[in-house]
Amino acid sequence: MEVVQNRMYAQAPGFFRRLSTIDWLYGAALLIGTLFALRQYGHHMDGYERAVLVLAAPVFAWLGWHWKSVRWLMALLAVLSLSAIGMYGGVLQAAEQKFFLKYLLSSQSAILWMSTLFVLSTLFYWGGLVLKSPTGASIGSKLCWAAVVMGFTGMLVRWYESYLMGADIGHIPISNLYEVFILFCMVTSLFYLYYEQTYATRQLGPFVLLVVSAAVAFLIWYMVTRDAAQIQPLVPALQSWWMKIHVPANFIGYGTFSLAAMVAVAYLLKSHGMLADRLPSLELLDDVMYKAIAVGFAFFTIATILGALWAAEAWGGYWSWDPKETWALIVWLNYAAWLHMRLMKGLRGRVAAWWALVGLLVTTFAFLGVNMFLSGLHSYGEL
Repeated sequence: MEVVQNRMYAQAPGFFRRLSTIDWLYGAALLIGTLFALRQYGHHMDGYERAVLVLAAPVFAWLGWHWKSVRWLMALLAVLSLSAIGMYGGVLQAAEQKFFLKYLLSSQSAILWMSTLFVLSTLFYWGGLVLKSPTGASIGSKLCWAAVVMGFTGMLVRWYESYLMGADIGHIPISNLYEVFILFCMVTSLFYLYYEQTYATRQLGPFVLLVVSAAVAFLIWYMVTRDAAQIQPLVPALQSWWMKIHVPANFIGYGTFSLAAMVAVAYLLKSHGMLADRLPSLELLDDVMYKAIAVGFAFFTIATILGALWAAEAWGGYWSWDPKETWALIVWLNYAAWLHMRLMKGLRGRVAAWWALVGLLVTTFAFLGVNMFLSGLHSYGEL
């Protein structure tokens, strides 16, 4: 029997042979957490939501095995969000009565902490870059991670709070501009932090965090002027399980396209001799820019297909040339052309960087400008 087991182990894929005991314990913890969530909250879920929860366990296990930082991120989110849920005790008013909820763990408090930490992270990243201070950059990185923890905690707690308001009101918090701007900050920052660790460089943080801080500034303005932090029932057009996969896929695209554009800014500065001694090599910048666009394009393509399927169910047709759909197509064609020129013609250098930067303007209009200046079937996202 031992010989057979050793032979099976030897024939297993190399990836699984490299997993340690801690890796398997992490996977087991995710499985236990999934079973606990199904037992505790499964009665609030439909069949689709339960399937997503079950499938999330192997997905996050793989992420944690591939990127070790995901492990402690998941653990912290579980501790913080479950602590907040326990403090609520099923009563929404507890957010104003209990100290830690009111000032730290309620969704609105956690998101305000996220916003503050992102701004501080940006300042420390820039201080580290300008002063050539590894300490400043290191603090910036830690603050960025802290912001990600608080942002995801805020989203998870907001999800729970929506159900405390009523079973018919409860929904995943990705349904309006306020919520998707938080999602954008999370996605952009996480992808940046992954590249930061992969390439062992923190010199890109000042640039990427600029776009995140800009999103935070909009988020605060929107929250103050439109009372956007209030949880609202879903409009009929959004009462669909398609939303739960279409929107995240879309914002992985938006986040990575934005990351690529800010890396392009760093590329252009270095190629013109500015901050040349402080920034990574042009080859590294070019590689990060390409990989970010490639990942973003893949997810944006998936999101566009999912959106067409959702449109067929909601409006009776796969495509209606609605302004949002038209501009999504323009974004897709822009990056499809960028990748084609890269792979077929060897597009590199300043032209590629300028193109990626202009792509951010196109993406921003598709994301935000359409909601501000145009109307159509997606008018539920108007400012």
